[in-house]
Amino acid sequence: MGWKNYLRQFLRDLKSQKLRAALTLFGLVWGTTAVTLLLAFGEGLQGRMMKNIRGLGENIVICWPAQTSKPWEGLPRNRKIIVKDDDITALRREIPGMTAISGEYSARNKKFKVGHKVIVPGLTGANPVFAAMRNLIPQQGGRYVDDLDMDERRRVVFLGDGLKQDLFGDTDAVGKYVNVNGMPFLVVGVMTAKSQDSSYQGRDKDRASIPATTFRAMYGQQEYGNFVFQVADADKVEIAKDKVIATLAKIHRFDPTDAEAVRMWDVTENEKFMHSFMLGFRIFLGVMGVLTLVVGGIGVSNIMNVVVEERTKEIGVKMALGARQRMVVTQFLFETLLLTVIGGTIGFLISWGICAAFPAKFDEFVGTPVISLQGGVVTTALLGLIGFLAGYFPARAAARLNPVEALRL
Repeated sequence: MGWKNYLRQFLRDLKSQKLRAALTLFGLVWGTTAVTLLLAFGEGLQGRMMKNIRGLGENIVICWPAQTSKPWEGLPRNRKIIVKDDDITALRREIPGMTAISGEYSARNKKFKVGHKVIVPGLTGANPVFAAMRNLIPQQGGRYVDDLDMDERRRVVFLGDGLKQDLFGDTDAVGKYVNVNGMPFLVVGVMTAKSQDSSYQGRDKDRASIPATTFRAMYGQQEYGNFVFQVADADKVEIAKDKVIATLAKIHRFDPTDAEAVRMWDVTENEKFMHSFMLGFRIFLGVMGVLTLVVGGIGVSNIMNVVVEERTKEIGVKMALGARQRMVVTQFLFETLLLTVIGGTIGFLISWGICAAFPAKFDEFVGTPVISLQGGVVTTALLGLIGFLAGYFPARAAARLNPVEALRL
């Protein structure tokens, strides 16, 4: 019966103070919506940016053999470091924690011809593991180059989705042939479209891949232009990089501290920076939302103080008839928290509706806003805390009223 009485009293106050209650609810709804949407859009933006970064590959390091800049063991500086298959095999054997490694041949002067269409895209010669490292995922019905292609030096080619569109248009390309510098190559796969905001030889969508053995046999290039390796644990990438340098330094006899001998691009550094940046950005958004929510809580506190003043005589009567301080405090806390719950629920529903209706065409730019469990828990906890504090102090003031003095007012 107690809760029913509390609810009946709340509804009576709501009817008598419609405008004040509506303004208070608006503050709570606005604050909840602001916090939820800011966190949701921050989550979506981080997801989009991380997806773009990982389009190049996850936990990978791209290495370019260059020239020594220091003399070493009687050998002069400016010696060219040449990496071949034997070096890749040695690195695969010597570096623990390395999940994959592939040398990479590259060319930009090979003409691709289909019918009357002629294009000069970037061409890669690589091993089968290269696709997994670089997120070159084939579309359904196709594949990347495999071990049999490598062993038999087959003339097969894997096309980026943009290059496929330029050469074949909307027709299927798998199973058809494309002339590469006058030699027919069978198209075995087309890349699934992906997001990619960084590259080192052009976007993957505009490139083609053939088996490394085929590239070497056709074009006579023995040394790799670069190689790519992947580590399972991102925290151990630095260790792997040091061991790669140490191993190559031992093989090719150069100073292990020579930073110019083999240049490296650690993709995980981009991810670490982005994680730090987005954490700070989301904290900023959260603080802005919390401040907005606090403003709504202040409004609740103000209205509860006014309610206490208007119901002073009522409180005095209740206490004169034997009501305890705990009952008075509970009544006001119940009304405050109920008001907070109503405003918070409406705010959550509005936020959910906005996220659900957010146009998919903007996903490429700002991502898709997501109301995460973490964001929901944080917002709910803030709402509960603000609601409790907004109601507790007015409730405590009401419970401490002297019944006799309250009846005189």
